[in-house]
Amino acid sequence: MYQFESRVRYSETDTDGRLSITGIINYFQDCSTFQSEDVGLGLHALENRHQAWWLSSWQIVIDRYPVLGEKIQIGTWPYDFKGIYGFRNFCIRDMDGRYLVRANSVWFLFDTQAGRPIRVTEEQIRGYGSEPRLEMDYAPRRISLPPEYETGDMVVVAKHHLDTNHHVNNAQYVEIARELIPDDFRIAELRVEYKKAAVLGNQIFPRVSRTQEGYVVALCDGTGNPHAVIWLREESQGGI
Repeated sequence: MYQFESRVRYSETDTDGRLSITGIINYFQDCSTFQSEDVGLGLHALENRHQAWWLSSWQIVIDRYPVLGEKIQIGTWPYDFKGIYGFRNFCIRDMDGRYLVRANSVWFLFDTQAGRPIRVTEEQIRGYGSEPRLEMDYAPRRISLPPEYETGDMVVVAKHHLDTNHHVNNAQYVEIARELIPDDFRIAELRVEYKKAAVLGNQIFPRVSRTQEGYVVALCDGTGNPHAVIWLREESQGGI
């Protein structure tokens, strides 16, 4: 496992003083980025090869939210590579090694010059290693869209939504979706299926569906095709 330690900062917390869902995703993205940089396969190395790892899906299960000031360990490891895909687990643990957050993710390798996905070779993963996958209930990558929905206010992609790929950052889709559900909705599990990258100036039209588990939010373009679909399950009574 590749890992680093941190302490939950005030700037990373929500209104209840817990690490926000966006903060969790940012920690995971930082962790995998740090590993790539340390093994010589970071952003600049990929840019020189006209390649990028793009995220296809998240599944994040929150056992307990870390709180303000708490010391935590953030870890990640790949557990498989097949064709164009890489499969990677993440976790956040307390300093006694207990899991607070567990996650699965699916990535694909993209040729930015040719504009298409490419197969993963040994050269592109050398140094990452591989470990057994994390014990958790793995959900399907694809998320079904309910037929009934309410529309949310249109969002215009701004500069603060973007990352180094000049696309809306993975965490920002979740942040947009989070604004569309009730404030008292406590997320226990999050799934995201990324379909089409949104860029600066794009208009995003949210479609919000209430489900038995919680909500499904589809962030669509003007023709109704989703950029991303976010599935949210509510925590059980008593809290996390």
